[in-house]
Amino acid sequence: MKKAKIDPADLSRIVEMAWEDRTPFDAIMQSYGINESAVIDLMRQTMKPSSYRMWRKRVTGRATKHVALRSENVQRAYCPTQYKLK
Repeated sequence: MKKAKIDPADLSRIVEMAWEDRTPFDAIMQSYGINESAVIDLMRQTMKPSSYRMWRKRVTGRATKHVALRSENVQRAYCPTQYKLK
């Protein structure tokens, strides 16, 4: 199966969203059509091994990265100070 080519600007934004604590994987899926496992693969490919391990340790099981684990009180997907698309 051939992987789709991702625009460099989109790739940069996906990596940024993956690093953000308050942006769930579902928001990346909704914005770019890339599921959690594809984001994990993308992060593995684009990061140094030590940075990837640190990121995985940080996001694994984090309630803010998984909508199903989030509190019902959280109604937004993005941090208020996060970069806004125009």
